[in-house]
Amino acid sequence: MKTLLLLALITVSEATIGVFVKLTDGRVPVQTLTFYAMAFAAAFLFIARALVTRQWPRFPKGNVKDTALIGVLIAAQGGVFNLAMTLVPIANAVIFWSVAPFFVFIFSALFLGEKARKSYILIFVIALIGIALANPLGGGHMLGNLVALATGAIYAAMVTYMRYEGKTETGNDIAWSLLVAALALSPFLLIAGPGQVATTIAYPALGVELPVMLWAAGLGIVSTGFAYFGISIVLKSLNANVYALVDIIVSPVVASTLGYLIFAEVPGRGMIYGGALLLGAGFWLTREMSRGRETQAVHPCQCV
Repeated sequence: MKTLLLLALITVSEATIGVFVKLTDGRVPVQTLTFYAMAFAAAFLFIARALVTRQWPRFPKGNVKDTALIGVLIAAQGGVFNLAMTLVPIANAVIFWSVAPFFVFIFSALFLGEKARKSYILIFVIALIGIALANPLGGGHMLGNLVALATGAIYAAMVTYMRYEGKTETGNDIAWSLLVAALALSPFLLIAGPGQVATTIAYPALGVELPVMLWAAGLGIVSTGFAYFGISIVLKSLNANVYALVDIIVSPVVASTLGYLIFAEVPGRGMIYGGALLLGAGFWLTREMSRGRETQAVHPCQCV
């Protein structure tokens, strides 16, 4: 029960990414915002793990290359995904990101020699129908939709790399990977500028003015830091592929719901039907690919 409750909290925290990005109201350049988020997330993870384990996370001496590369991929995926959130409604971003399992299969087939099953043909047909209905090239959101699709490809590249390296267990290196992600994004402080971090935004409905940096901190601590920390705990008692199956369906639905409730974003009928088919196909493909390979990596928290 505790694991399921934590899984629910993780799913909600991941779904808040678009909310925090949009609440900054463009006052911070998106890549600088991602830098702040990764820095806050790394600090949160270091402190949280130190409080839980009573010792500071050890530097991954024997795993520097993997930790650094995964950190760079996290930075790339976070930056591109946050960019997508500034260009399209939250539902669009999370639905088109959900093509990640299909990119995982393609990359695994190309680079790891994983063979397809007959059922994959039907799954891909369903996914293609879903993409056609969602129409990423129409609706005035073509650029943002394509950016979201690219995010799925970057995430899939990270998962494929971890599978290639044989990652099968959770570890402490994710905090260091997030620190690498922050360092990789730090040049944007000079390239794009620090943003209007001291600016406050008025919220008449709440009767308060809140600083922009609050939302950057929320993006790092709630959406990223807490999510990674919780996942590293959940994966100790829950099969990684079970987590992936839940996350593929639930997180996009929660994120889309938050977009509707907070920003009044209403997905079109094609996006709803196409997204449902795409999410269902991604769920099915992940389930099929995990058969007999229950310990294969599906999340960066499995970098050891």
